[in-house]
Amino acid sequence: MSILGKPYFHDEAAAFEHVESVIWPDGPVCPHCGALDRISKIAPNPKARVRFGLHKCGHCKGQFTVRVGTVFEASKVPLHKWLQAIYLMCSNKNGISAHQLHRVLEVTYKTAWFMEHRIRQAIRDGDLSPFDPNGGAVEVDETFISHDATIKPRHSKKGRGVAHKRKVLALVDRGSGRARTMVVDDLKASTIAPIVRENVASEAHLMTDEGCYHTLVSREFAAHGVVRHNRGEYGRSYTHMNTIEGCFSISKRGMKGVYQRCAKRHLNRYLAEFEFRYNNRVANGLRDSARSAIALRGTVGKRLIYGDSSATRG
Repeated sequence: MSILGKPYFHDEAAAFEHVESVIWPDGPVCPHCGALDRISKIAPNPKARVRFGLHKCGHCKGQFTVRVGTVFEASKVPLHKWLQAIYLMCSNKNGISAHQLHRVLEVTYKTAWFMEHRIRQAIRDGDLSPFDPNGGAVEVDETFISHDATIKPRHSKKGRGVAHKRKVLALVDRGSGRARTMVVDDLKASTIAPIVRENVASEAHLMTDEGCYHTLVSREFAAHGVVRHNRGEYGRSYTHMNTIEGCFSISKRGMKGVYQRCAKRHLNRYLAEFEFRYNNRVANGLRDSARSAIALRGTVGKRLIYGDSSATRG
């Protein structure tokens, strides 16, 4: 049987049971008062509107479902369709467009677009611990995605430089196989140095290209390996940037081939999506189902209101 044939992808009652087993592994928790006991399940009333997974807290007398306090809260989309969307986003290496999702789930494009952004909000990694305090290699590099319309409007001549392009800084820890990406306004040393300093342990071996903005901060680490691309160099044994280039290749294929364009205000969420799949890939011991479960656990406490995300869809 196909994984998409699982009951929780098609049946609403089964979907609630699955989400409860992932989010409440030790039993239901009241989102109103935080109680763990004296919580009873309310049986559906066949004469009234069926509310799946409804619980009542014996402490505060509040009623709730597992949706409360998650990205699913106040959504009119059935929970089993949310589970399908999460699985499709987690299992497609290059992502899945909102247009394709709206056709698969049979919802409107506007709904599919907002569902994707809620899921991206859920899978954003809040871990800020420095990379590799054990003295391993951390690669740091930048890339450019699309162009910034605030600098050069659409249909204007772009030229050959990079000043009008959106700049993305990434760090990859070779030891853990994890990446961290962020949008930056410029590539000045005053902008790059604080980011590298906060995200990389001083014991690490820094790996960069010949960019001059790395020179000053590199002195603060155990070692600094430089790959000089301008001389046709792509690596010298331990010193190379191949890991981060591979990470970039996946996200750039997705942004160009699947999403094609996005507004600047949303770029961080798109990067978080690619970062999540990269950090939870098969090479790190996680397959599609495990990746989807991690994403589902991340939905707790990450509400995203439509007005916060809607200004420019893309």
